[in-house]
Amino acid sequence: MSGSTESGLPLNPVYGPEALAEWDESAQLGVPGEYPFTRGVYASMYTGRPWTMRQYAGFGTAVESNERYRQLLNAGTTGLSVAFDLPTQMGYDSDHPLAHGEVGKVGVAIDSIVDMRILFDGIALDEVSTSMTINSTAAVLLLLYQLVAEEKGVSADQLSGTIQNDVLKEYIARGTYIYPPAQSLRLITDIFTYCRNEIPKWNTISISGYHMAEAGATPVQEIAFTLADGIEYVKAAVASGQDVDEFAPRLAFFFVSRTTILEEVAKFRAARRMWAKIMRERFGAKDPKSWMLRFHTQTAGVQLTAQQPEVNMVRVAVQGLAAVLGGTQSLHTNSFDEAMALPSEKAARLALRTQQVLAYETDVCATVDPFAGSYVMESLTDEIETAATALIARIDDMGGAVAAIEQGFQKAEIERSAYDIALQIDSGTRVVVGLNKFTTDDKEHYPPLRVNPAIEEEQSARLATLRAGRDNGEVERLLSVIRETAIGDANLLYPMRDALKALATVGEVSDALRDVWGLFEPTDRF
Repeated sequence: MSGSTESGLPLNPVYGPEALAEWDESAQLGVPGEYPFTRGVYASMYTGRPWTMRQYAGFGTAVESNERYRQLLNAGTTGLSVAFDLPTQMGYDSDHPLAHGEVGKVGVAIDSIVDMRILFDGIALDEVSTSMTINSTAAVLLLLYQLVAEEKGVSADQLSGTIQNDVLKEYIARGTYIYPPAQSLRLITDIFTYCRNEIPKWNTISISGYHMAEAGATPVQEIAFTLADGIEYVKAAVASGQDVDEFAPRLAFFFVSRTTILEEVAKFRAARRMWAKIMRERFGAKDPKSWMLRFHTQTAGVQLTAQQPEVNMVRVAVQGLAAVLGGTQSLHTNSFDEAMALPSEKAARLALRTQQVLAYETDVCATVDPFAGSYVMESLTDEIETAATALIARIDDMGGAVAAIEQGFQKAEIERSAYDIALQIDSGTRVVVGLNKFTTDDKEHYPPLRVNPAIEEEQSARLATLRAGRDNGEVERLLSVIRETAIGDANLLYPMRDALKALATVGEVSDALRDVWGLFEPTDRF
């Protein structure tokens, strides 16, 4: 067995009382639901009710995705999680030249309120929590969701859910950014204010380490870079005049869960404790809800293999168990066929059933933080906290997360870790079952779910009909208001909502901001 964790921390064969010789139980452990929340953000955790079971889904047209959502709800999922295609994420309509070949491929295509109506047709938006994985265009999709809900007779104060809205990690690990960092942060803080006034139950941002981990970040890097981004968002909101306790309780986080159970559980516990200290000590937050790190978890897609794909079922179950033992608030379990294509209906249902087995057939919901007091767990939690805190201090010394991003620091660190992992897999020192050890010549065949290329034509035709039937003069006037507001400092979401209600498209609203703010151009350091 390896003598170190994924983060390079020592992992000893045996742990005893000496591991906690100088451990301050009252300061570091506490009780569930109380500062520093090492043992969980709620006193009862899963003994009261299980975590929210989400399944990330969305592909093709709104019609197809709506059908999948209905299937998942009927199968027992307790929250929706929407995947959007790349054009939607980048603020381009489906008929834009840059959208060609990508419409509906990695998520659902949403061009206007017409698509959003179809996407949630027959779904009670006052009864379901919806998470939307969208960043640069998060404000646009949130407003479309609100407008559709109001058309259904559901007021904004009844809506609950989350928008990812974490642009900083796009500059670090993923690349679906549009505007420069300063303007992106302005839009995010406008969302904070808008939701406080209009959609009070909504989680205004899901600060994401998942994509960094998928790009190669170690567990220590994942939480350090994620919390550093969180610090930057809090600083920006406070600088805009908001009181920390007005917006902090609606902040949420998003992490990966790998197959290395011990380190993952310790990572989640350390992250909770670190964030509680950051919010109370660094920002002076007084509301205990502002100290809570509430997070969604997704099992590790990067650890799935196209070889012997049934083995992925075991990986996902182990990863899901780690997330639950770590105290996640909601969970998405990947489908076993995702290494090959979009999840099939059967595979998506099986992924949900995996969560249901964990919740209802095991005893993990019977007690809170079952690893508490374990020599190895408390030692690992402390070591991860120490290492991640030191990494955040390095980012602080550079001037904060944005300055570090501009210097290419996080990206370079993650790429170095990813390279090390690739070398280990290639050499066989890191075993991946079915890939570099315990291989087989058998070729399993799973018919992949394919997106119909005709979707692009269908979306383009719908856009043409939309533009022909609306008041284009009024739309252009409202887009001009967005441009004027972008030059000033008033909240952008109100003019954006007016334009979208008048049938402006996602691309047109995004273009209005591009006209004023321009595009972010990465340097060689990126």
